[in-house]
Amino acid sequence: MKMNIRSLAAALAVFATISLSAHAAPADRYLHVKVEDGTDGGSVNVNIPLAMAEKILPAIHNGKLNEGRVVISQADTNGVDLKAILDAIHAAPDNEFVSIRQKDQDVRIFKSNGNILIKIRDSEDKEPQKVDVTIPLSVADALFSTFHQNELNVSAALQALDQAGQTLAVTVEEATQHVRIWVDEKNSQ
Repeated sequence: MKMNIRSLAAALAVFATISLSAHAAPADRYLHVKVEDGTDGGSVNVNIPLAMAEKILPAIHNGKLNEGRVVISQADTNGVDLKAILDAIHAAPDNEFVSIRQKDQDVRIFKSNGNILIKIRDSEDKEPQKVDVTIPLSVADALFSTFHQNELNVSAALQALDQAGQTLAVTVEEATQHVRIWVDEKNSQ
């Protein structure tokens, strides 16, 4: 089963951008998004104060996103209790839980030092792709805190992310394009 790495990377980047921009921290902390396109030399740099993002989030009432929460349906989870899976991951020792290795693809999901890590390597195309996602377990817990109400609590997840310290949340690398999303105290990249 081949995964569409570009689609997965784009979805993760969009989710992380929306998620990370929602919470203000007591200290001046910033959401950074950096996208570089080597084919035309273009780039996008975003440096948003989390305090500003907190004021903007309640104003968003679009589709499934409403006041910092994302509504999910049973169809979206295909009958899988993600909260129960998260509880099981908490109870488990640090470990590699999933490893898929194919000729041109390597996917690993593991737990290490209080984080869930996802690493994807795909060399199927002429342009190799690399996706790395780091999710502190405390952030995942907060995200799923309203799961029984068919919601993902993005605002709570961001509060937990803020308490997790400086975090590199998502990196996506292709031969010509690079995406990086992180939170820190610097107001520029």
